[in-house]
Amino acid sequence: MEGKIKERLARQEKVRIHDGTLKKAAVLIPLFKKDGESYILFTRRTDTVEHHKGQISFPGGGQDKKDRNLLATALREAEEEMGIQEKDVRLLGELDDVCTISTDYCISPFLALIPYPYPFKVNHHEIKEVIEVPLSALRDGRQFREETHEKDGQTFPVYFYQYQNHTIWGATARILKQLLALLPEEEK
Repeated sequence: MEGKIKERLARQEKVRIHDGTLKKAAVLIPLFKKDGESYILFTRRTDTVEHHKGQISFPGGGQDKKDRNLLATALREAEEEMGIQEKDVRLLGELDDVCTISTDYCISPFLALIPYPYPFKVNHHEIKEVIEVPLSALRDGRQFREETHEKDGQTFPVYFYQYQNHTIWGATARILKQLLALLPEEEK
């Protein structure tokens, strides 16, 4: 699986959004094997964080001036939020930039493998809950829906993935939709 994902991401030209009005951010999409099945790690944000309160997301956040690049941002945030150390991350590649609708962030997503089980050190100020979701559940078409929303006179699709009592939507769902389309057939 690792080789095929890396190959697909390397072949695909990444869509970069260059808009000086948007704040740069990055997320790490942690992928791991558990009981022979592939999983993605999500987090539920607390109600005390500044943006996206209570939403399900990937570990990540805004770029700091000290970050050498957006990958460094994703790795720093994953360590700050979840205790995932850079030495334990095997980078597979980068997905297309995705912008948030309501908070003017442009997110660069990085897909990586992490070992499992992992000794997560959750930052409870930022993370309310850690959610491990099997890819098979995300591929189940009955767990996906699309709605059309409007903002400033423009319509756009909004995606939703349901897993147990968790609803994944917004920029996270757009990133997830792109990721699921890129994964090798045997992971579908």
